[in-house]
Amino acid sequence: MKKYRFLSLLLLIPALLSLLVTPTAALDDIDLYCTHAVLLDANYGEILYSKKGDEKAYPASITKVMTALLVMEAIEEGRLSPDTVVTVSAESVANIPIDYIIGNFKQGEEVSIEELLYCMMLESDCDASNILGEAVDGSVDSFVEHMNRKAGELGCENTHFTNTYGLHEEDHYTTAQDIALWMQAALKYDLFRTVIQADRHTVPATNLSGERFFYNKNGLISNMYYSGYYYDKCIGGKTGTTDAAGRCLVAAAEDGETLFISVILGSGPMEVPGETELKQGQFRESKRLLQWGFDNFERVTITRGSDPVDKVKVTMSRQADEVNVKPSGSITRTLPKDMDLKQIETEITLFSKEVEAPVVEGQVLGTMKLSYRGELYGMLDLVAVTSVERSELLYKKAQFFEFLHTAGLQIALVTVMVLAALVILRLLVFRRRRRYRSSGPRRRGGSRMRR
Repeated sequence: MKKYRFLSLLLLIPALLSLLVTPTAALDDIDLYCTHAVLLDANYGEILYSKKGDEKAYPASITKVMTALLVMEAIEEGRLSPDTVVTVSAESVANIPIDYIIGNFKQGEEVSIEELLYCMMLESDCDASNILGEAVDGSVDSFVEHMNRKAGELGCENTHFTNTYGLHEEDHYTTAQDIALWMQAALKYDLFRTVIQADRHTVPATNLSGERFFYNKNGLISNMYYSGYYYDKCIGGKTGTTDAAGRCLVAAAEDGETLFISVILGSGPMEVPGETELKQGQFRESKRLLQWGFDNFERVTITRGSDPVDKVKVTMSRQADEVNVKPSGSITRTLPKDMDLKQIETEITLFSKEVEAPVVEGQVLGTMKLSYRGELYGMLDLVAVTSVERSELLYKKAQFFEFLHTAGLQIALVTVMVLAALVILRLLVFRRRRRYRSSGPRRRGGSRMRR
């Protein structure tokens, strides 16, 4: 299945998690009627707005985005196809609260994976979620375990699932930021995009049912359930509502090459000045947040020119005793349009105060951090402006003195000196003994006189 290249998984690199911070430029904030919210630049994994985005919340039926994601992966891996027909089991449709059943699938009914996806994503059919889970992993319990593993792979540290469709349970929770990550991953797939942007769908008759008609509950896509919220840039999303979660929506919108994902949790009916009717906060606030993003942010390339910013001392050269360094490359971020790039602060770090020749032009000798009001935007390499050749005479001289100062040589010299001292001492002792023997007392002798 074709993937959108610009959405290739940035998600497995929790190292990119350093980019998931909210720009703090001089931008007018937006006051949203909800408990939690996030706006994500989905092409680059950068969060542009967050309201308690990393705090615990309940996802309700937005859970089905994760269910759909695992189905997409199973299709990509060849374990399923959109045309795969599955037979509904008794277990898959058992114990689902009556208010959560829309499609009313029956045990023994035969239906395709693609049709189940439309049922689940457009009108939030919960039995379809269980049926799809069984098709992927054999049982609902195994599928829920799979959901939790996938959340971990995506870097969702504050997400835990207990069911496939969003039934409220205390241990079934997430964050707005994590939801944005599921949505980002799912948007790689053409089939997912096709399903979520449909305003309606007809499921053909099956062996146990006539045609079924489903309409998209997302007011940004369809006016069937809620009118007055349609947004032409929206390419789809998923609604969710429970008493504990409030009214929720994850939505995606495109404008040219820009793709934003908004998450609104804990909203509800709201009064709007000048309006006589209450507004659905999940739709109104999602649309406002997406429009705010397009109006106020743009992709910006940050550079620091090519002028030298510091210098490093150079040894082992007669050509030069220092080399200038300059910033190299650029950093691209999604930033507020009114941000003054001149206010970005720089911090220079040199790997060393001096470097030994030879130095090659472009050699990395340090880094430059770029930050704004304490937020790190990225780092540029600091590279040598020119090359500096090594003096072979100075190099060999240094090698010689280094050799003289090596521990092994010093030990050898000390050993030789000790041995020499012992030899000299031995010679001195030997000579002294010989001198003593040659100059010792003589025996008195002579013949006795005869009488």
